Amino acid sequence: MGHALARTIDLFYRLLEIVMVICMIVMLVMVFGNVMLRIFFNTGIDISEEMPRYAFVWMTFIGAIVGMHRRAHLGVDMVVRMLPVLGRKVCWAISQVVMLVCSLYIFYGTWLQHDILAGTSSPVAQISTLWVFGISYVTGAAIAIICASHLVRLALGKVQENELIEVHEEGLEDAIEAEEEIKAQEARAGVRP
Repeated sequence: MGHALARTIDLFYRLLEIVMVICMIVMLVMVFGNVMLRIFFNTGIDISEEMPRYAFVWMTFIGAIVGMHRRAHLGVDMVVRMLPVLGRKVCWAISQVVMLVCSLYIFYGTWLQHDILAGTSSPVAQISTLWVFGISYVTGAAIAIICASHLVRLALGKVQENELIEVHEEGLEDAIEAEEEIKAQEARAGVRP
């Protein structure tokens, strides 16, 4: 059962990544196509003003989910790195609770605006703006689930020590490994006569 759940979760995030790629393609094709039509034919497609903007909204909100799953959001870890493991766990729990509350507010705020969004149509495409801004339902719920699962794992003691630092700079892990290797070489050199 655990293997099937892990596969389903991986499939969900893969689907989100595919939707993000589709949003990027829509933005590229519609904006580039509209520019070319305006330059060479002195005309344009009206819907190409709205659809790339809506695709950008979807891509941003879905990217927030994928970034949360991959732990790729920006953060400051200068103080947390100096704390002992218990302090790191407390800080990590606080950050997860804050993100959980914020994501629930995103979901709740969308719910409060649901009737307004459903009753409003976009100017050109004439689609309900709920199709555009309703993605915040998905984002709020998904991030809340991720944070809640992190808190449950922390309470059960299943969070690894390396997960407690949320910031993962590009190339930082390689630098830390190289530094540890140098220290190990120095230690070996100091031990040998």
